[in-house]
Amino acid sequence: MKIQVRWGQAALAALSSVAVLAGCGMPGAPLPPSLHLPDPVTDLAAARTGDQVSLTWTMPQRDTDKVLLKGNVTVRVCLRQAASAPCATVGRLQLRPGDAGAFTQTLPPALAAGAPRLLAYFVELINQQGRSAGLSNQATALAGQAPAAVTGLTAEVRKDGVVLRWTPGPAEPFSTAVRLHRKLLTPPAKQPPQGLLAPPPEPVEQNLLVEPSPVHGRALDKTIRFGETYEYRAQRVARVRLNGKAMELDGPLSAPVTVDALNVFPPAVPAGLAAVATGAANGAGPSVDLSWRPDTEADLAGYAVYRRRDGGPWRRISPAQPFAGPAFHDPHVQPGRTYSYAVTAIGQNGYESARSTPVQEIVPGP
Repeated sequence: MKIQVRWGQAALAALSSVAVLAGCGMPGAPLPPSLHLPDPVTDLAAARTGDQVSLTWTMPQRDTDKVLLKGNVTVRVCLRQAASAPCATVGRLQLRPGDAGAFTQTLPPALAAGAPRLLAYFVELINQQGRSAGLSNQATALAGQAPAAVTGLTAEVRKDGVVLRWTPGPAEPFSTAVRLHRKLLTPPAKQPPQGLLAPPPEPVEQNLLVEPSPVHGRALDKTIRFGETYEYRAQRVARVRLNGKAMELDGPLSAPVTVDALNVFPPAVPAGLAAVATGAANGAGPSVDLSWRPDTEADLAGYAVYRRRDGGPWRRISPAQPFAGPAFHDPHVQPGRTYSYAVTAIGQNGYESARSTPVQEIVPGP
């Protein structure tokens, strides 16, 4: 017997509604559990100074599932000496998420000698289960014999800057440069100078590279500011090229020298002094007019004029305060007399230059 079942439209609608409601309540596909793998480091950097390699990096704050890390993270530092060689562990340390990572390795004698060659450093972040998401980016440094240390470093303040001298190395290669590390020891001013002409704040640390030249063992730092105190250290830098890439191999840092950049220097001696004597005329008495080339130094306060008569002693005839402008009018002269004149420049620090080359004039008689 064949049985036929017929469904009405109302029954079909009710069944459809039940199916939809049942589908809304069903759970989705289960998610895999988090492995809590710290994100790999991406900013590893390496720098060699002497026989030490310093690594720096930033610790991530999240794992590969974007979940905030908690507690200390184990950091494995490893070194690969060849492309196919394993990454050999050279250190382990514990750091917190977000910390600034740092590690220094003293190279073994085998790596601190011989020809320059590449070293590849990595860091690996390991979770509490001993697992990681892989190595960091590669940071390279050079193995091999570093340049000799700089010895005999001295610093002397001059008007045009700080002169630095050191002992030239024996048979120093012409390709070896010297890097000067300058540190500002003077505390920065609480209220920096304001205005359009105010100099920008001076950086606390600066590196100055002295290129190779036939004159070894000397450099002039023209960028100092008077009134500040500086510390200098120096190191030799050998430039090499490996695999088509230019690299530097830095020697050890020298002992520091400290210098107070005090401005105890007068301006330059005025030049080009000329004198013109004029006799009495039209009711005016005799006089001598002086002119000279202007001094362009920024710390110039003004000038002073000196005079002597008939070979007598020099006397200052200009006002007590320095005056601006490269010219002076002397009306206090007598006809028929011989006068000699000289000019000095005075700095804002109060120091006065030597007298200029004197000029001599005979005042015309009546």
